[in-house]
Amino acid sequence: MSEGMPAVAWHISTKSNDNGGSCVEAGPVLDGSGRVAVRHSKAPDAATIVYPADEWMAFISGVKAGEFDLVAP
Repeated sequence: MSEGMPAVAWHISTKSNDNGGSCVEAGPVLDGSGRVAVRHSKAPDAATIVYPADEWMAFISGVKAGEFDLVAP
């Protein structure tokens, strides 16, 4: 965790083992802000991206709506 970064309740995907453990993990920033932090599970001390709550919810809504589904050629 970088200096000045509040604690995060990290969660890793249950599918992570399907990718040899190479996955992202995400979790709520534990400062009451509603922000969500994202990092690479194999490099937990590397950069962490923090999203505001509204941007994270827009992303989750897009995932659920299939906006990021890949279409096979």
